Amino acid sequence: MVNQINDELEAYCSSEYSKLSRVIVCEPRYMEIRDIINETQKEFKEENIDQALALEQHAFFTKALEHEGIEVIKLPPKSTYPEQVFTRDIGFTLGNTVYVAEMATDIRQGEELILKSWLETNDIPFFNLQKNHIEGGDVIIDGKTIYIGISNRTDEPSIKHLQTLLPEYDFIAVPFIEKFLHLDCVFNVISPTEALIFPESFTKKELDLLSSRYEIIEVTKEEQFTLGTNVLSIGNKKLFSLPCNEQVNRQLREREYEIIEVDISEIIKSGGSFRCCTMPLLRTKTKMTGLA
Repeated sequence: MVNQINDELEAYCSSEYSKLSRVIVCEPRYMEIRDIINETQKEFKEENIDQALALEQHAFFTKALEHEGIEVIKLPPKSTYPEQVFTRDIGFTLGNTVYVAEMATDIRQGEELILKSWLETNDIPFFNLQKNHIEGGDVIIDGKTIYIGISNRTDEPSIKHLQTLLPEYDFIAVPFIEKFLHLDCVFNVISPTEALIFPESFTKKELDLLSSRYEIIEVTKEEQFTLGTNVLSIGNKKLFSLPCNEQVNRQLREREYEIIEVDISEIIKSGGSFRCCTMPLLRTKTKMTGLA
């Protein structure tokens, strides 16, 4: 059953770091590695997912979100979809509209129908990106600039189509080594001037571009594997991050970020962390330069 919202719902997002007010999640009730669809899952295929532990960790995470004053909307989990916990991929909020993806892998196709049903029921404006492959894990929003990773899940024709739909935005296609699944596994903007990045996933061209726009906080190979870039910003320089990513967390604290450490180590065995497990529906509008 989807959590009910008491006040009038709306959707808005213009960055990855504005104050988060409402977020969509889905508990990992049926989470398991059935078909290997990313490199991380290869490492954990034999031991697979401890569903009880994943549920416990996810529940603790959602309570931590609520403790920060964030309204948590829970989509109903279905046994058909073992990857449903990663709600970020099924859509993304840009401006006042939710854009709903068409999932690229067979095992995830259909997840978007549950999201669309909830959006329709609650009168949330959404645009159905039919026959377009753009998964939310590849979409990084920073004001009028939208970085979209070119991956096995997101293709260039779909990015070009989105640009025609939204000419007021500057869409920048960012190629990266595809084994890293989504762009947010190797790059994440955490403020108007700072970004986390795993340099080995990019060519010099992409690295130079991103470095020209942001102060880069480098993530090591070891902490990329434990998804050190895949933090979730909830605004006011607060971030959710895994306790095991000690170097990332130290660098962030040195830059005066407040780190909320939560253990979701069982969930990341399937290839996603805090950002992957959350689809922001509403972030506070800000008057920062470049943001609407």
